[in-house]
Amino acid sequence: MSKKTNTLLFILIATVFNILVTVLCFMAFLVIYSKFLFSVIPESWISWMIPVLFVASIIASFLVYRLVMKILMKKVDIEKYFDPIFGKRRRR
Repeated sequence: MSKKTNTLLFILIATVFNILVTVLCFMAFLVIYSKFLFSVIPESWISWMIPVLFVASIIASFLVYRLVMKILMKKVDIEKYFDPIFGKRRRR
């Protein structure tokens, strides 16, 4: 496969991975909330907790994604297998 094909496949797989991690984090935070925090938090805050949990899951998935990317970049020579997403800048 060419570098461009590898890059495209990597972007697609990384996007799906990031979405799955976000969904799993949201589900985990929702379970934690319903098991432990539901009785502690006042009723007036309950309507705010779903958006807070969603934002927390996005942040958690970003951190997991960064960790996985750091590990991958240590093991794989990025320049050997992937093409730059944006071309090199031309100097005038």
